[in-house]
Amino acid sequence: MAAGPFRVSKSTVAIGALLLSLALPLYPAGAFEIFGWKPFGGEEEEQGEAVPDPTPYEAELAVSDGDEDLTGDLKGASLLLQQQDKPPSGEAGLIARALSDRERLVAKLYSEGRYGGTVSIKLAGIPLETALEQSDLPDARPVRVSILVNPGPVFTFGNVAITSDTSELSTDPSFWGLTPGEPAESGKILSAEGRIVALLRGRGYPKARIAERRITADHSSNRLDVTLVADAGPQARFGPVAVNGTDVTDPDFVKQQAMLPEGGIYSPEDIARARKRLNDLGIFSSIRFVEGDIAGPDGTLPITIEVSERKRHVIGAGASWSSTEGFGVEAYWRRRNLFGRGELLSVEGSVGRIGTESFANQEYSARIAFEKPGVFGPLTSFSTSLEARQENPDAYKSRTATFNAFLNREFSDTLKGRAGAEVFFADEEDAFGENEYLLLGLPADLTFDNRDDKLNPSKGVFASVFAEPAYDTLNSNAMGFVRGTVSSYYALDKAKRFILAGKVTLGSIFAPSVEAVPASRRFIAGGGGSIRGYAYRNVGPRVNGEVVGGRSLVELSGEVRVRVTETIGVVGFVDAGNAYEDTVPDFAEDLKVGVGAGLRYFTPIGPLRVDAAIPLDPGKDDPDFALYVGLSQAF
Repeated sequence: MAAGPFRVSKSTVAIGALLLSLALPLYPAGAFEIFGWKPFGGEEEEQGEAVPDPTPYEAELAVSDGDEDLTGDLKGASLLLQQQDKPPSGEAGLIARALSDRERLVAKLYSEGRYGGTVSIKLAGIPLETALEQSDLPDARPVRVSILVNPGPVFTFGNVAITSDTSELSTDPSFWGLTPGEPAESGKILSAEGRIVALLRGRGYPKARIAERRITADHSSNRLDVTLVADAGPQARFGPVAVNGTDVTDPDFVKQQAMLPEGGIYSPEDIARARKRLNDLGIFSSIRFVEGDIAGPDGTLPITIEVSERKRHVIGAGASWSSTEGFGVEAYWRRRNLFGRGELLSVEGSVGRIGTESFANQEYSARIAFEKPGVFGPLTSFSTSLEARQENPDAYKSRTATFNAFLNREFSDTLKGRAGAEVFFADEEDAFGENEYLLLGLPADLTFDNRDDKLNPSKGVFASVFAEPAYDTLNSNAMGFVRGTVSSYYALDKAKRFILAGKVTLGSIFAPSVEAVPASRRFIAGGGGSIRGYAYRNVGPRVNGEVVGGRSLVELSGEVRVRVTETIGVVGFVDAGNAYEDTVPDFAEDLKVGVGAGLRYFTPIGPLRVDAAIPLDPGKDDPDFALYVGLSQAF
């Protein structure tokens, strides 16, 4: 490779540039900011330390063939262009940045399959190589920096050979994405190497590697010949597991939750599942699995789990607002790892309908909860809670106390369930008068969730079903509750900027009458999370003009989500639904429909949501329109 403008000769391609091309672009992210507030960084952090002897410069980049897409990609990869507002220290700093930039631009050309290109950089009209030798630039500031790129032709794959010391590896280049005749982008080679190593590791070879890599560019035919030789190494079995870094946590508990099968064939999937189980405990800030050396005739591989514990005390708060429900605030205190085996103690409280009701008629809740993982093995946990709540929608006023206990079970990465017992007391006023209820129930639910992002999904399905037989000991009534929800997401493009989202909720209550069911447990639709545009819990059967709720529910929602920029999105939505007096919807009343649009501001902790909705068939106490503000998507 020449010392002047970079050009690939008919020889082995520089692997360093190939590897660098995989990492482009790597630019520091700015501080996260919401409406001027920067929770993760301030002005002092952005300014950084003063640079001694700063050397300002002005850079420009041109591509000889005028390819606009390639020009944009090269400009995005160029440090000289991207960091013009951060002058380097002295002329030596500028020369060093130019040298690094040349490597990056060559790597970018390789990633486009262009191995015959040249990159020429001049500083104040002086070629980079000359400036490097004399280390002296003219005094004029800012220094004029010109970058000229001649990209050259696009190379295609020629002869491709994949070999290994095991017969378990396909030698078909097309299987690895290295099809002869297709553009020879360097990223494809790196991707193939990663897939080869990942496949071998997945078959129990933890020390698999690419032992030899021969890449030759033939400039006479614009072809790239590739030979990859894989070394699988010995097959291994999981050996003894050790734990480092614990302070409060019991190391044996960490081993139990990891569930690495000692004596079983090594599997990266087992490592990934162990990492997820430990992450889900919420007590570690970092988790590393360190693989030792394979030893013994059976190929034993010892594993060391290195962890760092998170702070045990957590305090948090949140807020929401809608024009129909007013402000809502909530706060919590949590104690992680209470007894050293992942236990969690939570104390939570909330106040709702602030601004729409008097102090005495606002909505309140207080809850204390405890959870203990690993009660009957790593896939189970026990949870219990005691909660007192006052609800005051327009339809009723309710004071309730609930005590429950559940045994939770994880069946797979996507399927979870729980079953338990519940005691529920309610003192309520509604259109039927004032009543008290004391329910003894056996609730259970099952949840399936394979969404790619819980707060902003672009694909996958979320489905849950809840069922609870119960008996009201004060009024001698048996009843049963059933409710199911399914939501799905589909991206219309590879960039996931256009997403369709849909949600369906159905519910039924088996009881002698609507009046026999506590008002807070009846089905009443309307408001955020239900039918946007309508008043909170104001859609359903009425008595003397007042909503009393029903024994069945239908809710439908559809959204079109468009990501306009990296931080801004817009949404159009339609919600529909109603509650009905009978256990099975009779559709005596038509579905209530609300339509609207929303704005999304994407933050690292989820999208900030602002929705405006209009009810198409407003009833008594329903507004002309409603606004909703919250964090995360509506569903």
